[in-house]
Amino acid sequence: MADKVKSILISQPKPTTEKSPYFDLAAKYKVKIDFRSFIHVEGIPAKEFRQERVSILEHTAVILTSRNAVDHFFRMCEEMRIIVPDSLKYFCLSESTAYYLQKYVVYRKRKIFHGKQSFQDLLDVIKKHKNERYLLPCSDIHKRNITDLLDKHNIRYSKSVFYQTVCSDLSDLADVNYDMLVFFSPSGIESLFKNFPDFKQNNTRIAAFGATTADAVKKAGLNIDVHAPTPGLPSMSMAIESYIKKIK
Repeated sequence: MADKVKSILISQPKPTTEKSPYFDLAAKYKVKIDFRSFIHVEGIPAKEFRQERVSILEHTAVILTSRNAVDHFFRMCEEMRIIVPDSLKYFCLSESTAYYLQKYVVYRKRKIFHGKQSFQDLLDVIKKHKNERYLLPCSDIHKRNITDLLDKHNIRYSKSVFYQTVCSDLSDLADVNYDMLVFFSPSGIESLFKNFPDFKQNNTRIAAFGATTADAVKKAGLNIDVHAPTPGLPSMSMAIESYIKKIK
């Protein structure tokens, strides 16, 4: 029988709301749960962006898939001293991303569209505006399904890297041990080994969210103890709780 899980490190920022299921887990099972981003986002310098030869002002609309995309689109415009035209149309992945635009523009005076949550939802909106020339600001690591769908429906667009995902410095965790490490992306696994090249799993349990993360865990020679989502356990917190109950 595996040892009890008394400490867990979640490789993401600490939730900003007190309603996180991880806080409920910690209280219910008397488990210490810490949060630490293994990766973070950095903006691409304007000098590097210019090498892509993408002109922001040649586009009539911008596709924004996250708050990071919003922040770095406007950061780049500021760095390049580009005045964003009032006529620019904004197509946002979700309503919350659309509302986030208020940080930079007067919301009611702009043409802003949004999907429900998936890119397919947003694509249905984009297809009604086929005459636009779209700009897609993205990260160096992005989902191919977005560009595949745009290509499939003959949408005119330019994809350009505005920001990148980089490994965080975790040197302060060198002497800290946890019973379980929880990962949500292949980049998190990459960061683990970049910071600790000699990492040995030993009795540490590994939790992985999503198929690509699970593949990265296996390729790194590690064993997966907790995997989500699965039928009946759609979230990572539910999968961890199920595991804790099993070994109690």
